[in-house]
Amino acid sequence: MAVASKNLGEVKPGTKYDRLIAAAKAIPAPATIVVHPCDESSLRGVADAAEAGIIKPILVGPSAKINAVALRHGIDISGFELIDESHSEAAAAKAVELIHAARGEMLMKGSLHTDELMRSVTAKTGGLRTERRISHVFVMDVPAYSETIFVTDAAINIFPDLDGKRDIVQNAIDLYTQAGFGSSPLVAILSAVETVTSKIPSTIEAAALCKMADRGQITGGLLDGPLAFDNAIDPEAARIKSIKSEVAGRAQILVVPDLEAGNMLAKNLAYFAKADGAGIVLGARVPIVLTSRADSPRARMASCAVATLYADARRRRVQTVAG
Repeated sequence: MAVASKNLGEVKPGTKYDRLIAAAKAIPAPATIVVHPCDESSLRGVADAAEAGIIKPILVGPSAKINAVALRHGIDISGFELIDESHSEAAAAKAVELIHAARGEMLMKGSLHTDELMRSVTAKTGGLRTERRISHVFVMDVPAYSETIFVTDAAINIFPDLDGKRDIVQNAIDLYTQAGFGSSPLVAILSAVETVTSKIPSTIEAAALCKMADRGQITGGLLDGPLAFDNAIDPEAARIKSIKSEVAGRAQILVVPDLEAGNMLAKNLAYFAKADGAGIVLGARVPIVLTSRADSPRARMASCAVATLYADARRRRVQTVAG
């Protein structure tokens, strides 16, 4: 899925997501538990992804409200299973129960708040935690960048410590390699500067993460950092700073210092660079499609496609081990 050139330049928008969606259409659609889809955008996103053959939805939420939204906006949900739950918190809890019962391979956020869904996902008893830290990845289609780029974590972990960042990096690498983007992604650990200084703690953590990769504590990707944003994505900026690195200027995964920095970076790309951002949560027992009301229909479809590709890779890996 990766392309040879990673330089900045004019790239036709949408082509990256086209490849993702086409790849997802070519594999079996996973059963997807959709939590509280009670507004037009969330319900239409589900219907569009189902019509494209990317997911098989099971809707969980207040049935009267969901049916009313579907009728009001002309969305056909007649072929979907609908499990009645009176409110969003109950819907989130029921969705987690359905995952434990092996009714679904993915979760998808509807119109409830992210915190409501994640409380059920991260519950110590009955939740969907694994040994890995749960984290979020934006899979971004930036028109001026020649391939899909990951930004992590910009939605879940506010101020992750070093161990948390190790999991955040590993989650992103696993998604990149297992969902068909390519092998051995180039991972830039971002900070404000590209030199290590005690005055900026994120530079020290970046250097530590790179050493962790050297020692096999992070696998599957090539890390470098600290790198400032410009010399992570622009070869000329890296050349001017005399940074000799396989990652500098060619990054495919951008690891941000904290949630605030990541959220601002992702929104800057969305509003200034006209990027779309597909959202997926990793590190739980199943991938979680995390969408926003501000997402374009194409970004919603791409979010489902990425999660479907990742769920398929996990399914095939389990089958290989079992066989």
